[in-house]
Amino acid sequence: MSKRAVRRPAAAWAFAAATGLAAALLVPAFGSAAEAATTPVTLYAAPDGEGTSCTQTAPCSLSGAQTKVREAVAGGSDVDVDVKLQGGTYRLGSTWKFGAQDSGTAGHPVVWEAADGAHPVISGATRIHKWTDTGTDGLWSAPVPANSESRQLYINGRQAPVAQATAAQLGFTGSWTGTTTGYNISGDSAAKAWFGALSADELKQVEFSYPGGNGDWTDSRCRVAGYDSATAALTMTQPCWTNTTRRASFSHASGSLPSMSTGKKPAVVANAKALIRPGQWYLDPAASKLYYKPLPDESLQSFAAELPRLESLLQGAGTLANPVHDLTFKGLQFSHATWNGPSSAAGFSDVQSNLRMTKAPAGGSTRGNQAMCQFSTPAGSCPWGGLTQPQANVAFSAARNVTLTGNRFAELGGAGLSVMYGSVNTRIQGNEFTDIASTGLLLGCTYDPTPVLPVGATSAQLSPPEGIKQNCTPDPAAVKDDIIGANEILTDTTVSDNIIHRVGTDYTSACGITLLFSRGTTITHNNLYDLPYTGITAGVIQGHVDHAGDAQNSVNINENNTISNNLIHDWMKKRHDGGAIYVEGHQAQYRDANGNAVPATGAIDSAQTLAHGLQAKGNVAYQSPRTNNTYYDDAGSEWINWQGNLAFNGGGASQGGCKPTGHFWMSDNYFSHGTGNYGCGQPIDIHASNNTKISATPGPSDLSATPTAGKIPESLFTSAGVSDAYTALVKSAGPTTSYVSPADGSNRVLVAGEGFGANPKVYAGTSTLKNRDVQRLSSGFLIATVPAGTPAYQVSVGHPVDDPTRLNDTESAITYSGFSTSSNRGLGDFQDDIHYATANGSKATYTFTGTSIKVYGELNTDQGNIGVTLDNQAQQTVNTTPDDGQRHANVVVFSADGLSPGTHTIVIEKLSGAFATLDGFGS
Repeated sequence: MSKRAVRRPAAAWAFAAATGLAAALLVPAFGSAAEAATTPVTLYAAPDGEGTSCTQTAPCSLSGAQTKVREAVAGGSDVDVDVKLQGGTYRLGSTWKFGAQDSGTAGHPVVWEAADGAHPVISGATRIHKWTDTGTDGLWSAPVPANSESRQLYINGRQAPVAQATAAQLGFTGSWTGTTTGYNISGDSAAKAWFGALSADELKQVEFSYPGGNGDWTDSRCRVAGYDSATAALTMTQPCWTNTTRRASFSHASGSLPSMSTGKKPAVVANAKALIRPGQWYLDPAASKLYYKPLPDESLQSFAAELPRLESLLQGAGTLANPVHDLTFKGLQFSHATWNGPSSAAGFSDVQSNLRMTKAPAGGSTRGNQAMCQFSTPAGSCPWGGLTQPQANVAFSAARNVTLTGNRFAELGGAGLSVMYGSVNTRIQGNEFTDIASTGLLLGCTYDPTPVLPVGATSAQLSPPEGIKQNCTPDPAAVKDDIIGANEILTDTTVSDNIIHRVGTDYTSACGITLLFSRGTTITHNNLYDLPYTGITAGVIQGHVDHAGDAQNSVNINENNTISNNLIHDWMKKRHDGGAIYVEGHQAQYRDANGNAVPATGAIDSAQTLAHGLQAKGNVAYQSPRTNNTYYDDAGSEWINWQGNLAFNGGGASQGGCKPTGHFWMSDNYFSHGTGNYGCGQPIDIHASNNTKISATPGPSDLSATPTAGKIPESLFTSAGVSDAYTALVKSAGPTTSYVSPADGSNRVLVAGEGFGANPKVYAGTSTLKNRDVQRLSSGFLIATVPAGTPAYQVSVGHPVDDPTRLNDTESAITYSGFSTSSNRGLGDFQDDIHYATANGSKATYTFTGTSIKVYGELNTDQGNIGVTLDNQAQQTVNTTPDDGQRHANVVVFSADGLSPGTHTIVIEKLSGAFATLDGFGS
């Protein structure tokens, strides 16, 4: 019989070539295999599809197509089923669920993909129409379906902030006294009047936000339960208030989980109709009505408002004995879902990386002790570190051989995607994760560090099976008969060639990727940038009861995991105390010289154990002035191989942590800042060799195409980030320019950013450089030769700089009185510095020649009015507080044109507010 191959789409062949999975997609058929093969089945679905034909001209609905798939695979034969989704928005009435009955077979996955040239969007939202002017200060309203509940609203493709204001904006300047149940606000007349004017139902919608309240890395929030005007007692919801302000202490601590002071005022008060400002919204659930106040340039005639209804868009869930398997999702967009957990009485009591406390105190305790197990008194819930995870809007559990490629996860209210509970051989490749409220990608579960005991561990350290079933699966009843063991371990997950940016838009302690407990996970060749907190984290909280002197209190099943060749930049833009790669806890099982697992007290062979530890290799991280340690081996972390990584232009050390256990190997790295930064507790051991100290601002002369002592190998730049096969993916999100080095003696600069195509256009001011003057290293790096004297800030890729005449605030042509300078805020300041004043009457003066002038600064809620005087004319007052309540750095706050030719003088004066800022001038 002749040899033949099972047909696959061209894109799948490219995917196979890029990932080495050709054997999984190309299945030669001989003898009985060929005889068992059946004719491929191609089905079509459309947003308005109906019937059962499922053809290109008569497509089905999604559910109709799914029924046809189940019929096609019911016999268990190796049939190829390809469902093509035509373009448009598929508005789900309920979660799109996949179980074992929807599965393909080995080498013959059921493929759900975009039809050629189509852009299908899987949406959990209601499109809001019928807007009516309420006649009150530009406020509009629209009816929504009954029982609508959402924490997000998307307007014309952007997330609109819910109605909110700072305490200062509301005039809450009096004293608030913290209590075990909330606050007494008798000392704040403005607050008493404001809360006293709300109804009981309105009060229960109000939410307080506390960025940094439980540590610089956190962003907690709780809702109001009620207000007693007679006593001025403001009651907060429980258990949120206790979990946030009264956390239990625990033994063997290598890191703290701090409580917030009960007296801390909220930074932001949100979710009341009375708070609405331009660009903000409020949902009145009782009246089934949505309110929105348009921005000045918005027209309701061209308004696209999406109000999410669903919390789960797609759920692939099997059991350990009968998993969902052999499925591929390709070229789809998942958008417009919410996550309402933080609106509950448990709120968002943040611990770290969007993991939070939601349970009431256990064992009769009056303090929050979730996940503290035997380490707190009374004992808390187990296992140690078993915190509540954010809900993912797309989720897989008990899944095998699932591939997600070429998809877009955007405009989502929870985490983008999660994979956990015994899932095996998941491939997440070539996707974009962006505009996501929580974590981009969540791998693993906090409740299953030890579904099976490591060698030498005690029975008390076994993860409770019922806790795993209750917290690591979407439907505990469906898995009640599962027998938990090694089969529950997340195994052989590959995350490659994805771009992850603008996540944590609501919950700013979110990471780009969170990896919990797993074996054989590979996170490689991804681009992660524009992040509020850490880029990639492995082992959150798990190590907080282990350190060099006491390392076996918390154990897990981790081994054979790799984080390699990722490009990470511009992380830590909101929170503090994190890294590009952050690690906690055990990262290997102990091995002897023969590679056998042994207890911690056994004859441990370092080489064998390290070979099974966390391999962190070839990663490139730059530009995060707020970071503590770029490569961060923190509490209880052990068995990490830091090899061949690059770090520059960061704010803290390039490598270090706090009270790790140790067994770190650090070799062949290129770091601009310090290493071994262990201020609060040294590791048992660290083995450093052949590491090179480099400039904080490396340029072309610091690179070498061949191995050269003291030089950075060009291969580090060319190998990090998304592979060239996925250049189209990064180009779709760019180009952007993030870093430009000082020019070297040949007027060459190193430029870093995103979306650099095969022949990128590079600008010096408004002039385009010739192709011969540009050497592309990768989609994220290039070398350009610029005209002599070109400032770094005038070099950009893809488009000219917005203002080539820009003068930075540090230039000597500007004179200051009462202003100070601040650098490395990481908030987007021009050249990462800004001048600021706190005293009214402080002034900045600049004399210029021309017919126009622009003043750059910041809009933020802690600012007020500035006065602008041109050529001794009457002073103009400019309000620098934002309409939307959000910080806007490096923006034009004042401009004037049509000036007479010649020399002019402009004076900026602080008039009110806590701060006034100046980020330079332009014309």
